[in-house]
Amino acid sequence: MYAPERHQQILQAARTHGRVDVSGLAKTFAVTPETVRRDLTALERRGVLRRVHGGAIPVERLSMEPDVANREGRATAEKRRIALAALDELPEGGSVIIDAGTTTARLAEVLPTDRELTVVTHSIPLAAMLATRRNVHLHLLGGYVRPRTLAAVGDWTTRQLQDVFADVAFMGTNGISVERGLTTPDRAEATVKRALIGSARRTVVLADHTKFGREDFAVFASLAVVDTIITDDALDPDLAAEVERAGPRMVLA
Repeated sequence: MYAPERHQQILQAARTHGRVDVSGLAKTFAVTPETVRRDLTALERRGVLRRVHGGAIPVERLSMEPDVANREGRATAEKRRIALAALDELPEGGSVIIDAGTTTARLAEVLPTDRELTVVTHSIPLAAMLATRRNVHLHLLGGYVRPRTLAAVGDWTTRQLQDVFADVAFMGTNGISVERGLTTPDRAEATVKRALIGSARRTVVLADHTKFGREDFAVFASLAVVDTIITDDALDPDLAAEVERAGPRMVLA
């Protein structure tokens, strides 16, 4: 197979699956990893792929922010395992911040009923889910609600966090990389996420393996400020070790 044909198939695979990895492509095309890396570099120079640790992702994914409905059905089993593992990070009794997101929503679903918890969130879906829980003292942050994420953002939202100091902030993210830390496509969302982290003693990030290696437009935290990242066991072990060396404890559910 000629290189241009291989490039076309690599690009198609990346757009279909959201990511390609060097080892998998080397096996598929019966070529060396070095050949695949040259292919990925050539495609990156064309502006159609972005190289990440161990592989590449299509550039469309960097600028696309799916809405809540589109994200709900993705990696459902992995998100539930992450949420169940996150229960070990809950205080026995106390206060938590739960960020907007579909993985954090799975945590809200499985919160225990045998202890009282104070929960702060800026997410409309999470608030609706927790509003009738007798053991949950719910505080919903106000502000402009972004239709894409159904989360409150803006100065009104961040001002309300000035008087909050919770035990743990459970955070979602669109992207995680060693170089850029935690990222999200929207600057207003990033500002609120930064304030949520600043309003808690500890930060626990809940993110499935597809978020690793991705870098979005707005940076809201470095890995150094994160205490724990909980992800699923499909994450590449070398990448997990690299992230852990940057600061946070890694938990693979």
